[in-house]
Amino acid sequence: MYSTRSGLILGFHGCDSSLAKAVASGKKNLRNSENNYDWLGHGVYFWENSPQRAFEFATWLKTNPGKANSKVETPAVIGAVIDLGLCFDMLDYGMLGILKSGYEVFKSIWEKTGRKLPTNKSMGNSGDLLLRELDCAVFETIHQLRKEANDPPYDSVKGVFWEGNELYPNAGFKEKDHIQICIRNPNCIKGFFLPRLENKKFSKV
Repeated sequence: MYSTRSGLILGFHGCDSSLAKAVASGKKNLRNSENNYDWLGHGVYFWENSPQRAFEFATWLKTNPGKANSKVETPAVIGAVIDLGLCFDMLDYGMLGILKSGYEVFKSIWEKTGRKLPTNKSMGNSGDLLLRELDCAVFETIHQLRKEANDPPYDSVKGVFWEGNELYPNAGFKEKDHIQICIRNPNCIKGFFLPRLENKKFSKV
């Protein structure tokens, strides 16, 4: 009953400058990510309230062209005004139980067919689980189960992630901690915009 998120939020998507301009002008739309390692399942991804993190990711895409399906020559950011709608929010304690139950169903299905479960893996020198094949499969299983039960589909998925090195010794925070949003229902995106630089002559509103 409390899974609908009221109000609007800002999300930021890192991409090539040409795509950012085309989306902002209404000539193109952002495509769903449908990789088997997507962290929150399939959909359009945004960093919540973090244009800096989105730009950093776009820069990473430019320097690692063979490690993602997105080609970036000039890193840029497109902002979006988002209504999360019916949200599978991993910051909600109750949703964690649903995710665990989804895993048990997924595990049972795969074991019955004799298949080996996918795993979440690190990439390169990073110790973080950047390739989340297991998590992606579990989220997609939950969406399929809701569809088969004729339950309303989730419009979005939201998760918090701890990533990178510790900010300082014995810290409870890491340098790339963030909230990620996966939009499954494109109608959740109410509008796009190109982020502006702050005018230092004036105070923040």
